[in-house]
Amino acid sequence: MFPSFAGYRPAWLRADLIAGVTVWAVLVPESLAYAGIAGVSPVVGLYAAVPALVLYLLFGSSRHLIVGPMSATAALSAGIVGGMAKGGTAGYVALTAALALMVGVVGVVAGLLRFGFVASFISAPVLKGFIIGLALTIIVGQLPALFGVSKGEGDFFRKLGHVVGQLGHAQPATVAIGLGSLAVLLVLKRWLPLVPGALVVVVAGILLATTLRLDQHGVDIVGKVDSGLPHLGVPQHLPGPHSYVQLAGPAIGVLLVGFVEGLGAAKTYAAQHGYEVDPNAELIGIGAANLGSGLASGMVVNGSLSKTAVNGGAGARSQLSGATVAGLTLLTLLFLTGLFENLPEATLAAVVIAAVVELVDFGSLRELWRVSTRGLGRVYGKAARADFVAALAALAGVVVFDTLPGLFIGISVALLLLLYRSSRPNVAVLGRRPDRLDAWIDVERDPHAVPPDDALVCRIESGLFFANADFVRTRIRALATQRPVRMVVVDAETVPFVDVTAAQMFGQLHAELARSGADLRFARNVGQARDVLRRTRTVELHVYRDIPTALAAPPPDRPTEPDRPRPDRPEPPPAPA
Repeated sequence: MFPSFAGYRPAWLRADLIAGVTVWAVLVPESLAYAGIAGVSPVVGLYAAVPALVLYLLFGSSRHLIVGPMSATAALSAGIVGGMAKGGTAGYVALTAALALMVGVVGVVAGLLRFGFVASFISAPVLKGFIIGLALTIIVGQLPALFGVSKGEGDFFRKLGHVVGQLGHAQPATVAIGLGSLAVLLVLKRWLPLVPGALVVVVAGILLATTLRLDQHGVDIVGKVDSGLPHLGVPQHLPGPHSYVQLAGPAIGVLLVGFVEGLGAAKTYAAQHGYEVDPNAELIGIGAANLGSGLASGMVVNGSLSKTAVNGGAGARSQLSGATVAGLTLLTLLFLTGLFENLPEATLAAVVIAAVVELVDFGSLRELWRVSTRGLGRVYGKAARADFVAALAALAGVVVFDTLPGLFIGISVALLLLLYRSSRPNVAVLGRRPDRLDAWIDVERDPHAVPPDDALVCRIESGLFFANADFVRTRIRALATQRPVRMVVVDAETVPFVDVTAAQMFGQLHAELARSGADLRFARNVGQARDVLRRTRTVELHVYRDIPTALAAPPPDRPTEPDRPRPDRPEPPPAPA
């Protein structure tokens, strides 16, 4: 326990306390707003934050990560729970807490089983596309509150169309409060980033609503916010006895999204401050935080990149800052919740939009589009821009099919493109420049590189396995028939592994080349690949220390032996006479 406090120094105390106060000023209004995204009372966000912060600092390994309600997982929670219960009902609230419990159980079990590596299967482009789609969905979901119009149903496009159609019925006072709050937030974020803009507009919104009695002019306000501590224990009023079973599958997806976002933030600040984070400890920490939130009538929580940035920027050195945030949030629950009853809904919507608008990063998609070259296009065709396609698939999946399906669509497309590209490795023809006879260069990349007259020298730029063995055999055979050659030399330095199917392929290729009068040879140390080729016994292996030696050696059926590698085991000494 307390891994994040390893090496703590008393000199860090002042900085941690200051950072805690700074983060609290941001966390309280954002937690209220993110609870609205999840479809529950704003105070639920505060219920979730306190146990999440305390339990994470017990088990998590990051000194800087701030855990609490977040827009992405709140939107996922709304999508999952909304399909099981009607919004505003006791069943909906109970399912929201139950989902946090299930995410917690899955997280702790996954951490104990050391499943932290699973996060690697969500690529950065897929996560980027997913976050952009999610941010767009969240923004569209907040527009009705920002303009004072009714909410629409359906996917992203239907909701957007509904808002556009209702703009003629917008409440002027609500529009003024909402757009004014949004403008202040964006200006403060741009020009005074150290000022807690969310807290500023929340306080200003409460003062305006109270002074001008805006609720009497058509402006919706938060209304009664329960003070005091929440109900502690397992959620009550679940719709059915199998609710936890129904939530188990979706909980895995929610955990994946929250874990990847939190782990990215934790690793960023760990690298800056020279310490390591343990992915498995992070799983247990996030799992424990969600268990605490679920047992405190809260909602799903995860590590927050934005609040962690505030924490690090304010000088935090340990999770004592998180403990400070938890203590101040608890005081808010006990004594200050009544202050938020006159908070305009439009201001809360503005807080949410300002928090997620920077996540709509279309510039990153343009960068992914640019990651392609003529060489990649020649080798992989339409799959040359695999990262862009995967990001776009995740984005489109979110806005068309909803959040969780969109994530799995992005992951599936990324894996399919990876398999496609792995099945079509580049087989480069090598040659030498007249002025650089010691280097073998891809002739497609350098027009001055000239291949040997009577030999094909090629480089397979991939490991070889069942999915690409036939492609490689067909490609080498085609290259060998383009001109008469007496040998084919495979530069095996870029072949890290070979499976049995690929080894058998080399045996078949050896026989096919022999029938056309060509010899198959391997250059350089092939390591694991050599071991597999020997043990399969499908082809007599002719390995040479480098390409020039392979080209100069006589055919293996001549008396002179080629420069073969040493056998796996030394020959036994001769028996004594």
